Amino acid sequence: MPDINKPCIRRCSLNEEDICLGCFRTFDDMLRWNKASIEEKQEMLNLAEKRKTEHAKKLASFKK
Repeated sequence: MPDINKPCIRRCSLNEEDICLGCFRTFDDMLRWNKASIEEKQEMLNLAEKRKTEHAKKLASFKK
């Protein structure tokens, strides 16, 4: 079974909650990535996508 590639886009910048504003993984996710199972990685990606969506909503509300 193929592995899941890191979602890192090399735009690392942690916010006050230690969430990367490039890939939206937590700092803990980044540290655990290489040893995580495929299922764990997929869950990290799912949560990162939710964080990214929430971040976009916040930005949109500030622009109004």
